[in-house]
Amino acid sequence: MSNLKQAVVEFIREEEGLTVVEYAIAGGLVGLGVITAFDNLGFQVDRIIDAIVTLLTGIQP
Repeated sequence: MSNLKQAVVEFIREEEGLTVVEYAIAGGLVGLGVITAFDNLGFQVDRIIDAIVTLLTGIQP
């Protein structure tokens, strides 16, 4: 029983596992930010292209 308790205490004190989790969370947040930025940029580019098409052809898309 003391071996199990010792293993749990060592696992809790081990910082490498926490570092991996922190990097995973940070990576997920960065990925979410990139996806959001590209999504918003896509809408802006779409509006600009529609405006250019309207100016060139006079037809609303």
